[in-house]
Amino acid sequence: MTIHATRTIKASEFKAKCLRLMDEVAATGEGITVTKRGKPIGKFVPMETPQRPPWGKYSSQLKFAGDVMSPIDVEWEADANPDRVLHPC
Repeated sequence: MTIHATRTIKASEFKAKCLRLMDEVAATGEGITVTKRGKPIGKFVPMETPQRPPWGKYSSQLKFAGDVMSPIDVEWEADANPDRVLHPC
């Protein structure tokens, strides 16, 4: 859980400037504590976006064997026989 820095504003100010404050919270990541009669009644904080694995829900099942980024020394059939390569219409 991330702890966000917050500033405090009155409920009447939050009501009057709500849409602008939403944009501000999204842009700065700074939360807002809303008070009524001097007592905190709520906190408006940015949403935390869940960190998704790069390979989706199957990422725990993937296993890379060796270096998958370096070029290989094997000639591809497409390079050896360009006439057999399918071309889209």
